[in-house]
Amino acid sequence: MSSNALPSWDVLTKHAVFPSGNHDEVARLNFLTHLNVHLSSQILPGVKTAYDKQVKPAIIAQTGSEPTSRHEVRKHMLNNGYFQMWSALRRNTMEMRHQAARSQVLGQIENIVEKVDKACEGNANIQLDSSVSIPPNVGSVDIHCQPGCYYQEYFENDVTVAASYDLGLFVTTAGLLGALSDGGGQGIANWLKTQHPDFSPKRILDIGCTVGHNALPLAQHFPDAQVIAVDVARPSLRYAHARAASLGIENIQFVQANAEELSQYDDGSFDLITTSMFLHELSHQSLPKILKTIHRLLADGGLNLHLEQPQYTGMDVYQQFIRDWDTYFNNEPYWGPMHELDLAKVFAECGFDPNDLFDVGVVSKVDEKIFGKPKSDGEDYGRSPVWNAIGLWKGQSANNGAKKSAKNSAKENANMSENAA
Repeated sequence: MSSNALPSWDVLTKHAVFPSGNHDEVARLNFLTHLNVHLSSQILPGVKTAYDKQVKPAIIAQTGSEPTSRHEVRKHMLNNGYFQMWSALRRNTMEMRHQAARSQVLGQIENIVEKVDKACEGNANIQLDSSVSIPPNVGSVDIHCQPGCYYQEYFENDVTVAASYDLGLFVTTAGLLGALSDGGGQGIANWLKTQHPDFSPKRILDIGCTVGHNALPLAQHFPDAQVIAVDVARPSLRYAHARAASLGIENIQFVQANAEELSQYDDGSFDLITTSMFLHELSHQSLPKILKTIHRLLADGGLNLHLEQPQYTGMDVYQQFIRDWDTYFNNEPYWGPMHELDLAKVFAECGFDPNDLFDVGVVSKVDEKIFGKPKSDGEDYGRSPVWNAIGLWKGQSANNGAKKSAKNSAKENANMSENAA
């Protein structure tokens, strides 16, 4: 999207628990949004130029061959001044996003907490469990540089981390996830509507839901279904429930639980199980445990779908390197290790038939009356609202559905660049 077409932060839907913003706060968020877009559209291409004209020739001169891995590229790029400038600015925009959002939320946190408390009190759609501990892959790092990650509470019933995330996501995505920052979930719902119109799940599980951005569109798209959204982060779940209630969405229950072990749910009890940008948050220890849980819970003929960035297999080493930036500079230590996995092998080891696995393009669906029609300003290596949906239909009875998905994937992936922004 061109920077002069960016909407203001003000266009975001102000649900009942969404933080308000005064003139200066809105201006600060808009500045950071424009800076992010400028870095990705105007500065990032120069990193590739620096690689092609300076770093790559130097590697060849030193080693006698072209680089063979993203790690080799990174080792040499770390000494390039242009990359250092872009990388520092990109990291700083993320940190400033959290600083701005945190400051804005803390000025009104008592009011937000009061609303959340009222929405949660005595409501069966929020199920908390104090025995749930924060797993090491979540507790060992402030993911995305967010202080307190998504689970820290600074006082009783605090939801600062959740509200900050909700209002600040616009800065990084430049509004390309829509007025409710739910473009990913809307994209999944739209894909199901257009590619599998007869699919009508009765029970849906969304894992790693945070504040429910991508779970609520599923509840809206399947109003007769029971949607269960799980996470380990208590403040995110409480805020998510209040957010859903204020938007009038009642067929969703938010549950505090670790997806490595969901023994409270019966085998084969879900028709659709989803995650959104979640697999790359998992360690090599937690990923197979969660996939085994999904295999147990997914009904025969049911769909398992994961929104993610593409795997590194088949990518040139520069693209692997630039996509791997988050691993080293955005507090995403599991990003690179996950994206280099042989997912078919991992799924097979967790009980699935790897022949059922498919990979299809999913594009964010937003209100074009507000945000305009997305236009591509070139590859931004992971910041566009375009994902690879990795999934499968469980069991032999669903092979026709898997084949249909695979057939459509080529067409949808061909449209990804045109529809990306």
